[in-house]
Amino acid sequence: QVQLVESGGGLVQAGGSLRLSCAASGRTFSSYTMGWFRQAPRKERDFVSAISWNGYTTYYADSVKGRFTISRDNAKNTVYLQMNSLKPEDTAVYYCATTWRFMEFTTLANDYNYWGQGTQVTVSS
Repeated sequence: QVQLVESGGGLVQAGGSLRLSCAASGRTFSSYTMGWFRQAPRKERDFVSAISWNGYTTYYADSVKGRFTISRDNAKNTVYLQMNSLKPEDTAVYYCATTWRFMEFTTLANDYNYWGQGTQVTVSS
């Protein structure tokens, strides 16, 4: 059974930084794309970023491009999301997720079938 456990959320002032981590277990981590999504109160879950199984390909939502960086350490079965220049509108629960697609890159939420429990990020103005 695939398990994803996020950590690193918290309260930060606007302009600050946080780094989220997601530890994965249950299958060969290095064979699957990993993604980050977020859900703000009373809004739908949105795509934030994704990284291919080998780390060679990354993709970002326009709203975070240039501020967030996704990375992964396949030796540690962990994916990271470095968030800089945070804004109040980044406030949300952030979810780590992975896809069922073997060695395929995808940003479609419907392709992600394993999800973490989420970690709260709150950015104060």
